Amino acid sequence: DVQLQASGGGLVQAGGSLRLSCAASGFTFDDYAIAWFRQAPGKEREGVSCIMSRDGSTIYADPAKGRFTISTDNARITVYLQMDRLKPEDTAVYYCAVDPSPRRLSLLHLNPNYYEDEYWGQGTQVTVSS
Repeated sequence: DVQLQASGGGLVQAGGSLRLSCAASGFTFDDYAIAWFRQAPGKEREGVSCIMSRDGSTIYADPAKGRFTISTDNARITVYLQMDRLKPEDTAVYYCAVDPSPRRLSLLHLNPNYYEDEYWGQGTQVTVSS
């Protein structure tokens, strides 16, 4: 079974940084895309960023552009989300999800409905204090 383990969340002051990790196991995919999502209390889950293992191509949602950086260690099947200049509005539970048969990276990869239920990891809480 595919398992995604998200970690690295915590409490940080505004302007600070955190690095989230999403470690995958049970993979038999030669190619995949892993995305980060977040869900704040009372809000819908929203896409943050996604990376393609094949060529390292990335896509970011507007709130993440210029502050967050997604990267991958294909040997470890781990995707990282470096979050800098954090804001209180970044407070949310952050989740990762995998697309096991990606074609071309697109905005669909930032849509949570695009991913099968079985390809989600548990969340990690990020809290940014003002």
